[in-house]
Amino acid sequence: MEMLYAITTGVLTACGLYLTLRGRTFPVVVGLTLLSYAVNLFLFSMGGLTTDGAALANRDGHFADPLPQALVLTAIVIGFAMTAFVVILAMRARSEAGNDHVDGKKEIRE
Repeated sequence: MEMLYAITTGVLTACGLYLTLRGRTFPVVVGLTLLSYAVNLFLFSMGGLTTDGAALANRDGHFADPLPQALVLTAIVIGFAMTAFVVILAMRARSEAGNDHVDGKKEIRE
């Protein structure tokens, strides 16, 4: 299970980094979202993957760590707010600049 989490985190990070380095605003927004998903998965996996652990502490002491779960829930809310902000910012930049390039320059086609 840990190998699946590691591969998924790596793929999400690679795809997010590739999309973030693109020249248009929409792929950049999607890339940043994928990077935030990769960070959330990484934080969640750092708590240790327990399959039969209780959500709350029980008598035998085998329970899931609640700190990574709280960090991931907080990161999801912050990531959603930042995604909404970046989408509005990209829409505003497109309306003012007239194109959706990240650097604001128009593409020269020959």
